Amino acid sequence: MDVSVIITTRNEEKHIEHCLAAIKAQRYVQEQIEVIVVDNNSADKTKEIAYKYTAHVYNAGPERSRQRNFGIEKACGEYVLFVDADMILSEDVIAECIKKCRREDCIALYIPEKIIGQGFWIKARDFERSFYDGTVIDCVRFIRRDKFLKTGGFDENLNGPEDWDFDRRIREFGNIGQIKAPLYHNEENFNFKRYLEKKNYYSKTFITYIEKWKNDEIVKKQLGVKYRYWGVFTEKGKGLRLLKHPGLAFGMYFLKLIVGLQYLKYRWTVKKAF
Repeated sequence: MDVSVIITTRNEEKHIEHCLAAIKAQRYVQEQIEVIVVDNNSADKTKEIAYKYTAHVYNAGPERSRQRNFGIEKACGEYVLFVDADMILSEDVIAECIKKCRREDCIALYIPEKIIGQGFWIKARDFERSFYDGTVIDCVRFIRRDKFLKTGGFDENLNGPEDWDFDRRIREFGNIGQIKAPLYHNEENFNFKRYLEKKNYYSKTFITYIEKWKNDEIVKKQLGVKYRYWGVFTEKGKGLRLLKHPGLAFGMYFLKLIVGLQYLKYRWTVKKAF
């Protein structure tokens, strides 16, 4: 088996079929692609839909880190690819990943991510995300399974920054690359309340992550104002894009401002509690 695609789910009946259909549409030998769905006690038809595409449907939790590690335990592929249920692979992703890893001896790869959905705020989100590919804000998704196991997997004490934590550790085991074929993250219609709730939820273990890495230079980039609000958007000549798309730049910075204020409020609340 060449690759095991691991999909984590929870109440994703609206998205899971699009995700699975895109895997079946890959321009790669289907017999060499294993699909593993790790659900977390869905109350809708997520599992029922998943069984139409694969027999490898399991239940694990309580969080995404454990689901992914569980999926690896079940995987047989030489490589593993982590996908969220609301993501859709473009048809050359797997073929390009395997070709690059084997030709260039890469052990892990970044995959460009494009945000899709309706309205201005989705466009602003996609504009923001386009600056992150291959940076310390990103995380590899396609990984050699043997190297993944050497890292010890995702830290199950983290929920949100577990991607950053894993990305740092996998770099110790070999070359990291990036492909051109994108995946699409379907965020549908933007909802401010839901967006902020999600950001708040995933920020709750930031302090654990900061302490784990002793607030080093990479942590300061990932969570600091200087890099997150300026450096990542201007490094390597990317700053011109801000000038070419002032409307999207404004929308992006507006969203980042309200998320930043929410994070500061959370940090103040935690500090006050202790």
